[in-house]
Amino acid sequence: MLNAAGEVAGDVVFLLDVDNTLLDNDRFSADLDAALVGALGEPGRVRYRAAYEALREQHGYADYLGALQALRADALVDEPALLRLGDFLLDYPFDECLYSGTADAIAHLSTLGVPVILSDGDLVFQPRKIRRSGLWDAVQGRVLLSLHKERMLDAVQQAYPARHYVVVDDKPKVLQAIKEALGTRVTTVFVHQGHYAREADLEHLQPPDLSLAHVGELVGLDTGKDVLLHRSLAHIPELSPVAPP
Repeated sequence: MLNAAGEVAGDVVFLLDVDNTLLDNDRFSADLDAALVGALGEPGRVRYRAAYEALREQHGYADYLGALQALRADALVDEPALLRLGDFLLDYPFDECLYSGTADAIAHLSTLGVPVILSDGDLVFQPRKIRRSGLWDAVQGRVLLSLHKERMLDAVQQAYPARHYVVVDDKPKVLQAIKEALGTRVTTVFVHQGHYAREADLEHLQPPDLSLAHVGELVGLDTGKDVLLHRSLAHIPELSPVAPP
């Protein structure tokens, strides 16, 4: 796990996912597909996505650079095209993919507790994405990267000890796993953004403590630490759970 420091966090720590929670990763994925077709043609895009899915199945996280490396063994792909795609990945303007309201939400959460990024991903591309988006600076370098966040909760608590945690994520399964592990010490917040949220089988999952249509709605969180510590988020009128859009 990559982390900023083992600092004393305080009463409340907000654990914030990145992809499709703070920034529109679906937009990046669509732009990547267009770049793949431009550089390799549709057959090349299909081969890249096959390599990408194979690596994700093997390692459990998205490995965009690894999938590009895997294509080097493909005699049908030329090196200059791969180099152009590497530049596309490394130079992609992720700051343009931030959801409206993300910066304000992080700033507001900073008045209630300590915002920390908790993201799945590799150790090269994912940190670069977080830095280029401006999120790294927005949380003052408090960034945790893991293979599977729900399996790294002991390390998370060691890095940022707190009386209570608030987890914000677009994947209901992840929220359920964290809730089962931490129980009353965590408040789960589901944001209905991105394809994982749209495709989630919510009927067969434990409901989150709070559902939001958009991450920017976190700015409406105007309660104090005492309410957070007593897990009363879902009972605050202005933040009562909302139906998916």
